[in-house]
Formats: sequence, C-alpha cells, structure tokens
Amino acid sequence: MKLFFTKTLLLLMLLSLFSCETKNSKPKPKPYKAGVILSFDDAYVDEWYEADQALKKYSWKATFNVCRIDSIGAPQIKKLLEMQKYGHEIAGHGYHHYNAVKFTQEYGISQYMNQEINPMITSLKNKSFKTTSFAYPYGERSESLDRALSPKFKIIRGRAFGGEIPEKQDSYFNNSKIVFAFDIDNSHIHFSIPYLLELLHYAKENNKILILCGHKPVKEITENYQTKIETLEFICKYMKLNDLKFYKLSDLDNLLPQKQ
Repeated sequence: MKLFFTKTLLLLMLLSLFSCETKNSKPKPKPYKAGVILSFDDAYVDEWYEADQALKKYSWKATFNVCRIDSIGAPQIKKLLEMQKYGHEIAGHGYHHYNAVKFTQEYGISQYMNQEINPMITSLKNKSFKTTSFAYPYGERSESLDRALSPKFKIIRGRAFGGEIPEKQDSYFNNSKIVFAFDIDNSHIHFSIPYLLELLHYAKENNKILILCGHKPVKEITENYQTKIETLEFICKYMKLNDLKFYKLSDLDNLLPQKQ
C-alpha cells in the first residue's frame, strides 16, 4: 500500500510539473506562407490609384498609410474608398505628419496623441476607413511611443534603415506587432534591384514575410521619395513566379502568437 501511494504521489508531481511548464511556455507563432507587404506612405493618392490600375493584373494587395487626411480632396477620398473596397488597406500615418520622436522630445507624448493621433483616428473613422495599423512618419520611433500607440493600433510600422545582409535585415515579420519596412524608393541609399532580389529570395527560401515601403509610384524618377512602377512590377512578377503571398499590415495581427 505504501508503495502504491508513493507511485501515485510521484505521478501527481510529474503531472503538476508538466502542467506548469505548459502554462508558462510561450505560445508558438502561427504558421504562414512566405510573402511580401507593399506599403506606401504620405498622401500620393492619385499616383497610388494609377499604380493600382497597373498592378491589378497581379491581384496585388497593398497598405496605404495616409497622412493629412483632412487636406485630401473629395475625389481622392473616393479613390481611397474604392481601393479599400477592392481589398487594399488604408492605414494611419499621422494627422499632420509630425516626426514623432522630435515632437515628443519637445512637447511630450500626451500632446502628440492629442494633436497627431486622436484627430487622425477620428477623421479616418468618419470617412469610413477601417484603420487598424499605423506607420511612423519618417520611420522614427521609440519604445515609449510604441507603448502609447499600442492600445490604439494592432500593427505599428517603423523603418529598417540599414542595408544588412538579408539574415540580419529587420524588415521581415518578427512575430511582434512592432514591425519595420525596407524603403524601395530609388533615392534610398541602400536600395538596388540586386539587393531587393536578395531580400525577396531570402523570404522565399526561409518562409518569411518581407515588409517594404515606398512613397510616390512613378514611371520616371524626377525627385526624392519616388518608387518606380517598374520596381513594383518586378516585385509582383517575382511573387507570381515564386508563389509568394500578398499581405497587408493588418494581416499580421492574425499571425501574432498572442495579442501583444
């Protein structure tokens, strides 16, 4: 009888230990298909719309991070709503497009929320945009800003400023709601088609989601903050040939191992 109770006690202890390990273990990331997020910043609505018409043949989807929403004309708002209906994401990029880090250093986070974030959310909602993601203007962020914005948005995007080898590049989904994008504007110091090809190939081979950002899609480059339509075509063709998936920033929320 004593031996029976000893074995039973040991079994209960093992079960208890296993239960504790299960409760304390971190949730595993959800499986997902390799793909790309194409995101665009500012308010180049007419150019975004033209790019959409050119790239629809690839069944593409993109995230358009809009700033100065109350300064955009009615025809452009109509285009954005049409793009949202088609399946694109309309996300936030600031009410005035203030540099978040510089603004908060001078005026504080509370003023930033009151002047840059809250009116942006209200205006986007009043115009029937379903906004759950935010991209920092100029890509500059801080941990304190991330904490302040986290209750407001499901996904928050900064920028990856370096040109590291793909395995050290920050512009892949990292199972966090704070993500970073590589800039594909022609004026970006680290941008080139060969390097972009390396990033795409790494995403394909390692089942990653590559996050990219640009500003104004154009046929010919005439100034800074412009992305060639030819570059976007190159990305779409590569994705089609290699069976990569188009994601939006908002899609990442469903892939998080837990709500963060």
